[in-house]
Amino acid sequence: MTRKLFVTTALPYANAAFHIGHMMEYIQADIWVRFQRMQRDNGVAREVHFVGADDTHGTPIMIAAEKEGITPQQFVAKIAAGRAQYLDGFHIAFDNWYSTDSPENVELSQGIYRKLRDAGLIQTKIVPRFYDPVKGMFLADRNIKGECPVCHAKDQYGDNCEVCGAAYQPTELINPFSVFTNATPVLKDSEQYFFKLSDPRCYEFLKAWLNTPGRLQPEMVNKVSEWLGEAGEKLADWDISRDAPYFGIPIPDAPGKYFYVWLDAPVGYLASLKNYFDKKGLDYEAFLRDSNTEQIHFIGKDIVSFHLLFWPAMLKFSGLPTVERMRVAVHGHLTVNNEKMSKSRGTGISPLRYLNLGMNPEWLRYYIAFKLNSKVEDLDFTGDDFVARVNSDLIGKYVNIASRCAGFIAKKFDGKLADSLSANAQEWIKRALVTPEGVERQANIAANFEAREFGKALREIMEIADITNQYVDENKPWILAKDETKLAELHDVCTTALILFRQLTLLLSPVLPGVAANVAKFLNDEQLVWADTDVASGVVSSALLGRTIGAYAHLMTRVDATMIEELFDAPQGAAAQAAAPAVKAEKPAKAKAAPAVAVTETGIEVIAPEISVDDFFKVDLRIAKIVNCEHVEGSDKLLRLTLDAGEGRLRNVFSGIKSMYQPEDLIGKLTVLVANLAPRKMKFGVSEGMVMAASAVDEKTKPGIYILNPWPGAEPGMRIS
Repeated sequence: MTRKLFVTTALPYANAAFHIGHMMEYIQADIWVRFQRMQRDNGVAREVHFVGADDTHGTPIMIAAEKEGITPQQFVAKIAAGRAQYLDGFHIAFDNWYSTDSPENVELSQGIYRKLRDAGLIQTKIVPRFYDPVKGMFLADRNIKGECPVCHAKDQYGDNCEVCGAAYQPTELINPFSVFTNATPVLKDSEQYFFKLSDPRCYEFLKAWLNTPGRLQPEMVNKVSEWLGEAGEKLADWDISRDAPYFGIPIPDAPGKYFYVWLDAPVGYLASLKNYFDKKGLDYEAFLRDSNTEQIHFIGKDIVSFHLLFWPAMLKFSGLPTVERMRVAVHGHLTVNNEKMSKSRGTGISPLRYLNLGMNPEWLRYYIAFKLNSKVEDLDFTGDDFVARVNSDLIGKYVNIASRCAGFIAKKFDGKLADSLSANAQEWIKRALVTPEGVERQANIAANFEAREFGKALREIMEIADITNQYVDENKPWILAKDETKLAELHDVCTTALILFRQLTLLLSPVLPGVAANVAKFLNDEQLVWADTDVASGVVSSALLGRTIGAYAHLMTRVDATMIEELFDAPQGAAAQAAAPAVKAEKPAKAKAAPAVAVTETGIEVIAPEISVDDFFKVDLRIAKIVNCEHVEGSDKLLRLTLDAGEGRLRNVFSGIKSMYQPEDLIGKLTVLVANLAPRKMKFGVSEGMVMAASAVDEKTKPGIYILNPWPGAEPGMRIS
């Protein structure tokens, strides 16, 4: 049997650009999808379809378009035009990205409604609805805010609470107000259409559906079960209609009435799939009704009421069979330093700024994956932890293996790997890839990827990297290379290390697709398939033997800690006044990546590729005197240096050397300044250059950052040549 997978993520509302929380969810889903695409069932590749769409309907978009003097369709098209730079930038490979404002979504939404109506699950009621007396219109749920009637959190929307997750009617809000005018809304009667979620059929279905093993995390089963009640008494009918004017899908046979956005938005998953299948010439209906088809849905914990109550009930009673084979992966929020993301507090992270700073998207993919598990837990982003994790694991452990060994294959053996391996090498491969209990690590790693236990998978992968580095350290190829009588041993060691490096790349490829593609080119692999991780088949040891590989090129740079200072939003408003003085960061031009890091046996970087004299003289290095130095309030790493570079003015430069120096020890000293570096607007001010400092890549064995100090006699302004 070949698995067929229909994978979806929550649809972003099309009134703003993506934020970092979107990226977290999409990265999580993309890693899972890439893992699935590497699998084979009885030798046949799994069929995986990964689709998304913009959630485009509702009053907020209608009002936003009105303010800009354009149509809602033009407004959402403008938002949609900016999506690709985020998705492509972070290697998120949706098969199709579509819109809920589409012919397919109109057809499917109205079709589902008619089937629910025919099943006796739609009824009309005259109900009081909130009306803004200042703006002169009925208010949609998201146009009303107030106090949650359940947990009493302030400033919550009129449909569900983002703090406790409860769903309710807007009339249940305490102290409601219009988001448009801040006016207290008044109640006016209106005929509304309801989905009868209170029907006993819905309760019986939902109770069984939620408690199906493997459907949902246990903590979410418990949470949603509370909303059902003991016999469904807590399930209320769901208002699925909105009055004109409204940007949405018309309700059939109900002039002036439109579907509430939360009815047609989840249908957008199906609409995107149908659009994709139509473009590819695939049979949409046959796929949905195939018993091998599963839907896997990734969502945040704040929208579970819609996806675990309303949405499955709609699918069930409109006759869509995928609901019986649906699994929902609920995740927590992304926080920064254990605080909720907030631009006003300076804890917001713009994914586009991340890319514009030249930060490697696969750093973030790895960091997020390392912290993810299958539970509904918040994931915290901490700058110091991010730098340490990426530099330690990806550079110090993984990339380091190839950078230490590939050069010897090229220089000593014309790029050809050994034809066979020694018994000692084979024993090390087994030691790296098989646990002491005799279990192949790739089986554990595969099981953890399947279960979305990405952190566990990556920790075991790094155990393989640790053993591989131990093998290289004990056999010291840099020493073997100096003895012509030990070339065969050198060949054996470097080939073994690269075999294990290839294994690591295969296992990491769902997380690091860009690096994996470059490694495949380097090792002359046509493709990377999970089957090649099978130790028992012998393919791990034999795949590279005797192969001629390409020239090694650096795969990844380390994280520059100063980038983290520029990544966060500067505090705004009252929070900015309470915080340390800061300059609002502007969107910087895309930075050029720093030279990639390769490491010698002594833990320092190898010499970079040669440059010309002209290249060298493009960098203007000057002697500078440190006339003042002080701590930077709010930063754990930076010192602010005031420099005299002999140009008749003083410069401010921020430098990440706080761990090594006290400000008073530097005042009066000479150092070296990169004088023609473009100024950078940072969170704490403008940095007008860079002071030169030395450090080792392996900070554990060779800690420290050391600024350059010219010999006495040098004067501020002298150029270094």
